[in-house]
Amino acid sequence: MPTAVPFPRHIAVLILATLACSFAANHIAARIAFDHDTGLLLAMLCRAGVTLLALLALVFWRRESLRLGGATWRWQILLGLLITVQSFCIYSAVARIPVALALLVVNLSPILLALLTWALGGARPTRQALAIMGLILFGLVLVLDVPARLLSSAAPDGQWSAGILFSLIAAAVFTAALWVTEHKLSHMAGSVRSMLTMAVVFSASILLGAGDLIPGGLSLPSATVGWIALGCLVLLYGAAFSTLFICMPRLNIARNAPVMNMEPVAGMVLGWLILGQVLGATQVFGGLIVVGGIVLLAYRR
Repeated sequence: MPTAVPFPRHIAVLILATLACSFAANHIAARIAFDHDTGLLLAMLCRAGVTLLALLALVFWRRESLRLGGATWRWQILLGLLITVQSFCIYSAVARIPVALALLVVNLSPILLALLTWALGGARPTRQALAIMGLILFGLVLVLDVPARLLSSAAPDGQWSAGILFSLIAAAVFTAALWVTEHKLSHMAGSVRSMLTMAVVFSASILLGAGDLIPGGLSLPSATVGWIALGCLVLLYGAAFSTLFICMPRLNIARNAPVMNMEPVAGMVLGWLILGQVLGATQVFGGLIVVGGIVLLAYRR
């Protein structure tokens, strides 16, 4: 089978930047849907279902094998469950705090992955990598506006605290998912692994909804705007996810992947333009430090 010819770098970067904006816009649409009473599980169910159909078509078109060993199936199911939890947590965060803030916290996963890999016997991060991680954490302190909140005499904002907690859990769970993908499922075709992951997310969402374990999880939108937003989040995520895997052989991901880290920046701009979510100057500066540090870390790897 001939090797796919990579896109020229400016084309690959443009595609990845567009995909990052699409993923950010998916979270903006999710916030609008949640503001109109859409259930979190319903959003996950619709998103996973449409993406599953697209990936299923891709896998059959490529005639990729679905034969997996017993151990591989166990790791694959675990990966799907981790992504289910991560999806629920990031949507729970987006429903409570500004989208850009949630995405910036979730983007701590590269730091957590490096530390988890080290803890499980992998390579120790270099001093330069540790310095970049420290810079990212400093930026996160500014993003979360920690100094102002410590000096404030006002009562803690419960919604803000819950949103940050959900974001941190999403980052931790996604880190575990990345480790499983890299160390236990790297031999699988990416489209097959992603398709099976979406199948687990879809099935888990149905089971959670059927058992009414999350009250209001399958609530329908209460207004036309909510339905439109639900449709947009499904289309944006499904189209971006599918395009990523269709074009991946030609995108030179090893070299260009850091471009995807512009998602929080896109979330910041779209959150301001569409939702009126404005971060303070210090928070914006901290966000740029976080994104810049993550890009540096990614290029080093």
